[in-house]
Amino acid sequence: MSGFLRNGRLLTLMLGHFTVDSYVGVIPVLYPLLIGRFHLSLATVGLVSLAYGGMAAISQPLFGLIADRFGTRFTGLALAWTAVTFAVVGFVNSFPLLLALALASGLGSGAFHPLGALDVRELLPAWRRSLGMSVYVTAGTVGVAAGPLIGILLFGAFGIHGTGWLVLPGLATGGYLLWRMRNRAAAATAAVRQAVGRQAVPIFALAAVIGVMMSRSWTVNVFQAFTPTWYRELGYGPAFYGPLATTLVLASAVGTVGCGSLADRYGRRTVIIVTLVLTIPAVLLFTLYPGPWAFGSAILIGFLAASTAPLLLLMAQQLMAARAGLASGLVMGLGFVTGAIGVPINGAIADAVGLQKSLMSHVLLVIVTIALAWFLPSEDEIERYASRPEALRATAEQA
Repeated sequence: MSGFLRNGRLLTLMLGHFTVDSYVGVIPVLYPLLIGRFHLSLATVGLVSLAYGGMAAISQPLFGLIADRFGTRFTGLALAWTAVTFAVVGFVNSFPLLLALALASGLGSGAFHPLGALDVRELLPAWRRSLGMSVYVTAGTVGVAAGPLIGILLFGAFGIHGTGWLVLPGLATGGYLLWRMRNRAAAATAAVRQAVGRQAVPIFALAAVIGVMMSRSWTVNVFQAFTPTWYRELGYGPAFYGPLATTLVLASAVGTVGCGSLADRYGRRTVIIVTLVLTIPAVLLFTLYPGPWAFGSAILIGFLAASTAPLLLLMAQQLMAARAGLASGLVMGLGFVTGAIGVPINGAIADAVGLQKSLMSHVLLVIVTIALAWFLPSEDEIERYASRPEALRATAEQA
């Protein structure tokens, strides 16, 4: 771990990931201010999150392709764009313009994620990639968790115009990231692309990776979204379900790092399958025994359900080593989309049978995902696909 923390470029990318994901956490805190300013309903104000998150999700594969073609020298520019467009949100006087800014800001987030993931992959030694990518992903998770606190402080002091202050960390980190990555060129990427462009992609293995990622994102998003509402229905106050929701998020961050370290030792496929199996009792404990004990089961769900995302991301990058940027965009983009769509699906189930049973239905989803995860490629299979492009990349960088 200490070796990663001495890597200046990796630390800068982690700070960028923290910053760009903190804007996601700020959005819900903006809701009351936007409702008052534009006289919106709850359904209408939700369009802001849909615009931001939807654009971030669907644009990621496109930016992955761009990264494969032109390199990742402009990762910092994506962060700066996100910061500038988000900062202006508090100063517009038209709801359509607000949605346009949310779309523009989401576009910046959609660009940052595949570019940043590709940068991180190339900075890490092969034998510690799982832990390194997990540490990087954790920075984003912490950013999401910190977003509400940042928003509350700024909006409490400056009102809705507090969004203007959010431009500072994005511009500062984005500028520093541009300087840090200034010597990275697209030549090596282009050389690899030309040399292995016709290499067959293992479609079935890649589909299994994407499918597991989508399932995990669905479970994580649903439990984070509906836990406060469920406990409010049970008669608990914000002083209880607020910390409980935070526990879910922070446990996800801890689990991400822990499982990354285990994956480097025991293999990613093994760790993913074990966490899926253990998720079943965790979900049952959380849904069948609400109350103070839920803090323990929430830690289990957060630790297990969110921890495998960086492992799946690395799998996809190595299976599509000549198109690692596209792989990053596909895995993260489809994961974002599924998480967003899964919340209203489980909401509809909850309307029919109640939130408790709706959350419990994820046991069935996990069982199906275990069957799918059985077809994930082994470490040897992944290395066979990754070894040739990486050798060519090293040759191109030495040339």
